[in-house]
Amino acid sequence: MAEDESKGRKILVAVDEGEESMYALSWCLSNITIQNSKDTVVLLYAKPPLAVYSGLDGTGTAVYLFSSNIMLSMESYRNAVAEGVMQKAKNLCSQHSDIEVEAMIESGDARDVICGAAEKLGVDMLVMGSHGYGLIKRAFLGSVSNHCAQNVKCPVLIVKRPKSTAENK
Repeated sequence: MAEDESKGRKILVAVDEGEESMYALSWCLSNITIQNSKDTVVLLYAKPPLAVYSGLDGTGTAVYLFSSNIMLSMESYRNAVAEGVMQKAKNLCSQHSDIEVEAMIESGDARDVICGAAEKLGVDMLVMGSHGYGLIKRAFLGSVSNHCAQNVKCPVLIVKRPKSTAENK
């Protein structure tokens, strides 16, 4: 067995609040990771930057529209969301006890966070879900998966969640 095969692979899986990312993680665990291997799945949640709104008062002095208490509450909420997403992802991974799991929560734009983590960690593969936005929505919001596929050096697997039969009725 070659040295690269014996050390296992490091697979970065980007997770967020959407069901698409959890489906991608589940699909990765069932189809990409190998039982009894030394594969490591790195879960990555990109915490969106906190929007700070400010304006100018009549004297030209910056005025922040949120008090420090509100800012703390917003940050606390963002942290709770991040922890909830990670816990859900870890629960999925726990069904595959032979796979090592690492978790990372980073702040910033998802495109930059995911591409930066893939490079910094030197991962063998990046797995992400596709939100399946249409052309217009994708033009305004941008496609995180498309950006990452174009900018990371490792193979990128974009997992599309099948439409459920309930949605088709």
